[in-house]
Amino acid sequence: STMFLVGLSGGIASGKSTVVAVLRELGCAVIDADVIAREVVQPHFQAYQQIVRYFGTEILLENGEINREALGNIIFSHPEKRQLLNSITHPEIQKEMLKQILKYFVLGYRYVILDIPLLFETNRLPKFMKYTVVVYCDPRTQLSRLMKRNGLSQAEAEARIASQLPLDEKRRLATHIIDNSGDRESTRRQVLRLHAHLEDSLDFLWARLAVGMVVAGLGGLAYLLLRHFIS
Repeated sequence: STMFLVGLSGGIASGKSTVVAVLRELGCAVIDADVIAREVVQPHFQAYQQIVRYFGTEILLENGEINREALGNIIFSHPEKRQLLNSITHPEIQKEMLKQILKYFVLGYRYVILDIPLLFETNRLPKFMKYTVVVYCDPRTQLSRLMKRNGLSQAEAEARIASQLPLDEKRRLATHIIDNSGDRESTRRQVLRLHAHLEDSLDFLWARLAVGMVVAGLGGLAYLLLRHFIS
């Protein structure tokens, strides 16, 4: 196999969705951690029943789905409840991500992009990526985009940005940077160059993970690879 993993991250309003859209247009395999996190709390998932059991039916919408805003308000002010929620959802998220990675492996994709907002907030996950990519924009542009997109005041937008690991720090940790400070065409050209570079890579996913598989077994490896990627 010649498939390997690429970690993609960014900051709030840095333009990561723009980069992902271009990658999808190019036919790349992209696994979106946020999408999976929303899917695993749907009523047909085991995590849904556990969340309702511990947090009560007051967090439900009229259609029976979980009110993410209401649940978010609870865990925002209660760290212990955030940890409880993570302990419920993380195993389901991990299983779904691993299933999708294996699916793309079987289908013969050369590489898989893991779109993980909190990639660099973890200690273990970046170790399993051949490349890590940060979508960057300058602080002034990031602030302006966030205020416009979410209808926030400057103080509110600055508080949200400050709650994340600074983009400059993520840029320092990444192997590749997409500067999204300019127009869409400039960003697209950078993504095309990145895609060409990834297509030329000769690294092997299973060779990189072989030691972990021998030591920990497939189940242990999946746990180390996918835990703590979202909070």
